[in-house]
Amino acid sequence: MKSVVETLNPTRVRLAVEVPFAELESNIQSAYKRIAAQVTVPGFRKGKVPPMVIDQRIGRPAVLEEAVNEAIPQLYQDAMRENELTPLAQPEIDSPSFGEGEDLKFTAEVTVKPKIELPEWEGLEVQVDDIEVGDDDLGERLDVLRARFGTLATVERAAADGDFVQIDLNATNDGEPVEGGQASGVSYQIGRGGMVEGLDEALAGMNAGDSKTFRTTLVGTHDGEEVDVEVTVNAVKEQQLPELDDEFAQLASEFDTLDELRADIREQALNSKRIEQAMAARDKVLEQLIANAGDVPLPEELITAQVEDHLADGHGDDDHRAEFEENLRGNLKQQFILDELVKAENIEVSQDELSSYIIQQAMRSRIDPNQLAQQLVDQGNLPAVVADVARGKALALAVEKAKVTDASGNAVELDRLREDGTLAEPGEVEGVAAPAVDGSFEFAELDDDSVAEAADESAEAGDSDESDEKKA
Repeated sequence: MKSVVETLNPTRVRLAVEVPFAELESNIQSAYKRIAAQVTVPGFRKGKVPPMVIDQRIGRPAVLEEAVNEAIPQLYQDAMRENELTPLAQPEIDSPSFGEGEDLKFTAEVTVKPKIELPEWEGLEVQVDDIEVGDDDLGERLDVLRARFGTLATVERAAADGDFVQIDLNATNDGEPVEGGQASGVSYQIGRGGMVEGLDEALAGMNAGDSKTFRTTLVGTHDGEEVDVEVTVNAVKEQQLPELDDEFAQLASEFDTLDELRADIREQALNSKRIEQAMAARDKVLEQLIANAGDVPLPEELITAQVEDHLADGHGDDDHRAEFEENLRGNLKQQFILDELVKAENIEVSQDELSSYIIQQAMRSRIDPNQLAQQLVDQGNLPAVVADVARGKALALAVEKAKVTDASGNAVELDRLREDGTLAEPGEVEGVAAPAVDGSFEFAELDDDSVAEAADESAEAGDSDESDEKKA
């Protein structure tokens, strides 16, 4: 087989492939076997029909067509690998030129990952904010803790911000009930948001027994539909928080005194700030890496297709379109740069790392990890996940090699940061800590061979879906 690449633009190529007839012999024999298993010929058992009879009954051209249809996908992949091209979408393959004794010739146009130079990535210098834990941080955390142990008491007054109300809702459009737009006995905290736009404003000042109708725009199933919503307040309740004293400390924690509880909460806040600082360092290293890369060619055909697909259901305005496209372009650029670092440093993904990643994603989605793993295998998305994990490792390596300081000029010791935000003794841990995951968790579907195969696939073939709202 020989192949020639014509570069149409930095992210689009035309691949011309030519294969000698003799190299297709195995495909021709395979075609005979498949046809023999499908046809019924008197005097022959199914699957035992000889090639000569098939040629007579079906025709040799039909056999050759079957052979070509089987051969082209593998030949295309071999040609892509031979020319070190990574596809980002499905190819457009023309009708092949082929006949008895002739070489097989076909061309394929495909969107590919651009060839870029890896920017300078070692020793990047970034600055992050100082860590400060003030009284406001402590007060917010104490308020959250107090709210967990608070009680609700019915009050005979108008509802105000922060109050809990029990309400009934009824949405109508031109006097007709909106499907799914009715609810009764709903408990809602005024000011919390997230239910119906305009509800907080309507509830302020209402008393138990009051009803009010307001105009709003729905989201979800009836996204964009303007309706009238009648809200009826059944009860107004005030949240009563426990006093901040030693008794509360004993109720809400393992500590005996409020001072001990305050000290522990302050330490928790400090740990959270350290993790936030590490994430800020990661983001700034990535920003610097992207800046060093300069202009990176992007696949305009792919971007246009994904934007149109995202907006196909009619939701979103011009501002939403622009925001989605900007994020998509940024994500693609990140991926291309980190992929180059993965290749340059020969970064690989282990079974444990892949399992840990899937467990984390499953926890966020609140589904069983094994179920998620099976979905990834069934839907063919495993290579995209492997690529994502590899990019994360590449970015972590860049952060590890970076010089990170805070606003005061102090070195930020990310190599001592544990997953919970505490600091280890020097030399105890290496690198930025990963989220806690039980590494002993096993996936029956994801054995080492599956991981290796997925890693190979992710290196050889792109996934046009992986760039849609995925972060490196």
